[in-house]
Amino acid sequence: MKEPLGLILAGGRATRMGGGDKGLLPLGYDTILGHVIARLAPQVAALALSANGQPARLAHFALPVLPDSLPGHLGPLAGILAGLDWAEAQGADHIVSAAADTPFLPCDLVPQLILAAESNGSALAIAATADGPQPTFGLWPVALRQDLRAALEAGQRKVSGWADAQGAARAHFADPAAFFNVNTPDDLARARAML
Repeated sequence: MKEPLGLILAGGRATRMGGGDKGLLPLGYDTILGHVIARLAPQVAALALSANGQPARLAHFALPVLPDSLPGHLGPLAGILAGLDWAEAQGADHIVSAAADTPFLPCDLVPQLILAAESNGSALAIAATADGPQPTFGLWPVALRQDLRAALEAGQRKVSGWADAQGAARAHFADPAAFFNVNTPDDLARARAML
């Protein structure tokens, strides 16, 4: 398998945080998104952000900003589709997605996802912990992008539902805190304590 490209899903509306970009909130010496980039970038061949709205607000990260290709804010699956379309144009076979609000994501996310897929003879894999699946962290083959587009147009919104329908393998991670995500001001305080 060629080294996959990375996609950070930063398209959420952050309603529980009062709106705006959660990823741009300060966390220690960086922003939440800065921590995600620092952990994911070394694991992939190139990196892009999935985000709607004005891309200029993310310009200082110097990464491609990919808006959803389908209208209506359809959720993370639409972001994954935009990432697959971008990867296809780059000649890549796979992308690995991660959420923009998870500053402690595993530093071995990509190799573990690839190992799970290859061990199970599956084209894709999603992360899981003892707490359950973490479906926004996945290895997605570019070859399935038209299937995903059709599923979205037919009303599919659940990442785990679509992944399971494709026979996704599970990459199990021992530390559930690795997928801790910042949704509320209390979560941000907890992340600062964890840092």
